[in-house]
Amino acid sequence: MAKTIEGLYYSETHEWVKVEGNEALIGITDYAQHALGNIVYVDMPDEDDQVTKDEDFGAVESVKAASDLISPLTGVVVARNEVLEDESGLLNSDPYGNWIIRVKMDDPSELDSMMDAAAYEAFCARA
Repeated sequence: MAKTIEGLYYSETHEWVKVEGNEALIGITDYAQHALGNIVYVDMPDEDDQVTKDEDFGAVESVKAASDLISPLTGVVVARNEVLEDESGLLNSDPYGNWIIRVKMDDPSELDSMMDAAAYEAFCARA
């Protein structure tokens, strides 16, 4: 069974969010990296780019598939995880320790539509 972490928010498109003040780290879940297999490339937006809830902000490519990254929040990208440009496999080895983008949230209430760890585990079990 895929691992989840308490205290994070989870989306139905298998992104996680960790809130730090008015900013949010966004990454992919353990479930997502297992489904993708060996990740070979991460396409990320640039700093100062706008991301919009439920719209794609990039993609993750593996040896067997490419998958769009869907933003669980609306906001402005304040940082991107540059390490992933050369070491995208870190998303396989530690999906919760390696965020993809940091976003300054426009509307923190968007978090209310996301799942907690228990709800996400139940969601994945039905998939």
